[in-house]
Amino acid sequence: MNGDLLRLYGTNEREPESRTLVAGDLSVTLQDGNLRTLRFRGHEVLRAVAFLVRDKDWGTCGAEIADLQIGAAGPGFSVSYKARFTAPSGAHLDCAITITGTEKTVTFSADCVSDADFETARAGFVVLHPVIGVAGQPVTVCHGDGGVEHAHWPDQIEPWQPFKEISAITHQVAPGISAVTEFVGDIFEMEDQRNWTDGSYKTYVRPLALPWPYSVPKDEPFSQKVVVAIKAAADAVPAAGASGAIALHLTPTKQRFPEIGVGLRPECLGQERAALGILQAIGARHLIAHFDPGAGHGLPALKGYAELAERSGLKVTLEVAVPCKAPLNAEMAELAALVRKAGLVLDTLFVCPAVDRQSTPPGSVWPDCPPLADVYAAARAVFPRVRLGGGMMSYFTELNRKRVPGDLIDYVSHCTNPIVHAADDLSVMQTFEALRFVVSSTRAIYGEKPYRIGPSTIPMRQNPYGSSTKDNPSGCRIPMANVDARHNGQFGAAWTLAYATTVATTGLEVLTLSTLAGSFGLVAGEGEAVAQGKLRPLARVLARLGALTGQAVHAVETSRPDAVLGLASEECLLLANITPEVQTVILPSTPRAVTLIGEDALPVAGQVSLPPYGCIEIVL
Repeated sequence: MNGDLLRLYGTNEREPESRTLVAGDLSVTLQDGNLRTLRFRGHEVLRAVAFLVRDKDWGTCGAEIADLQIGAAGPGFSVSYKARFTAPSGAHLDCAITITGTEKTVTFSADCVSDADFETARAGFVVLHPVIGVAGQPVTVCHGDGGVEHAHWPDQIEPWQPFKEISAITHQVAPGISAVTEFVGDIFEMEDQRNWTDGSYKTYVRPLALPWPYSVPKDEPFSQKVVVAIKAAADAVPAAGASGAIALHLTPTKQRFPEIGVGLRPECLGQERAALGILQAIGARHLIAHFDPGAGHGLPALKGYAELAERSGLKVTLEVAVPCKAPLNAEMAELAALVRKAGLVLDTLFVCPAVDRQSTPPGSVWPDCPPLADVYAAARAVFPRVRLGGGMMSYFTELNRKRVPGDLIDYVSHCTNPIVHAADDLSVMQTFEALRFVVSSTRAIYGEKPYRIGPSTIPMRQNPYGSSTKDNPSGCRIPMANVDARHNGQFGAAWTLAYATTVATTGLEVLTLSTLAGSFGLVAGEGEAVAQGKLRPLARVLARLGALTGQAVHAVETSRPDAVLGLASEECLLLANITPEVQTVILPSTPRAVTLIGEDALPVAGQVSLPPYGCIEIVL
């Protein structure tokens, strides 16, 4: 079994055990002391209710749980336990937790006290509402002053908080079913978590306009509570079950599949030289070369990129974090001189002020930064015949909050990362629900402007929300980690293919979902499921995607987009299973060949079984 875990997840670590609690038509999953996927008659009411503690850099402080008791409470259920959260300083926040559920209500309470001043960016409840079937729909928000707001959930992704000073939220779950979620004990507000590709709207404690990090004083207790109440008509129809084979519907589009990019990093130059042959094997067309003078990158990095470009024959985008410490004309002239001295020929230049890699949360003071028009003008002056890209080196969140002047650049670009807030398997795979809103929101802002995404990977290459990414030497599932073992396993392959399927019909110019080497790369390291130096599973997926470059794309709808995602060309269908269960898919026609990507051919038939996180290529 450990071999299966390593092959699937790149690690033998298991996710925490979960348990389903049921009271009549209401059910919820208990995992790590928090609640996941609250359902009523099978309909998803809330994605999660959790009591979370973040450190000063927004990293998650794990809870040490003791005295867990789960039992019946009349026709419902009850849970109680003690949770201890430990800050990097060693201070402890101790919380007594109680959860009760009846046939139409769930109550989650926390009574907390710290044994020393506890530095935190947030300590308290977070409630996640789903986005599918909710985005754009009516919602009623009760405020702390007694006011009532009748509004709609954001459809396009809202850059700032859509609702503040929240005491309760009422929304329709399904025809004849509504839910009231009440927040007690502090000031709550909401953010549109789709900014970070989380598949949810998040209501959280403590307004971001207040200073952070802040200190929970020693021996000063506080309490919070969340209450969810369901209202349902007697004839409200249960949700359709998730069992049975999955149906597909293919629709031709006028879009063509983008070119595949691969990221380069100066610290990986030696490994990149050794792995250079992989670029041709996966059909890559672009090298996305990262260059940050503030991190000490200089002429040696550019010479390395020039060597890799000459040997591979691929086009180069130089991704530059502009220091903006000296006059822009001088900084750009120095960059141009280094590029010429290195012999590096650029296809495109992407520039982003270094300071814009860090997020500016609501209520914060924007850091000093030259006008973007001046940055772009300085770049064009010294690279007059090179296409210029702008946007954010970080994530859509930052682009949505600081929208670059699209008329001054030749293309817009950003990245995404699926482990900003949560790193469990389900949350990572649910990010595709939000990714489709990310690309549609970008298109709403920038129209038909040429558009690129990436490098986007499961591990986080840079943390816009704190001083650094999180080291992860044991390969655990932790948010904001600079190493994530799942990148190395079949999970990473399924995530990569599912990402491509989600953005395939949006007219992207270049899609970059890996670097060449290192922890974000295509080549296995020591102790992985495949031999050191061999291709990771995601590389074999990228090879299939590279073969589609320039081909007309068919949109693929599946009857279970929470389980299987796909894309197609005229002759090829690619499917990804984004779940840990076997999924059976009915094919639109009897194929000529079926191959489990990276493994063996399968029998040709009218339906196919996708193993956990399996990726399949079907020749139509």
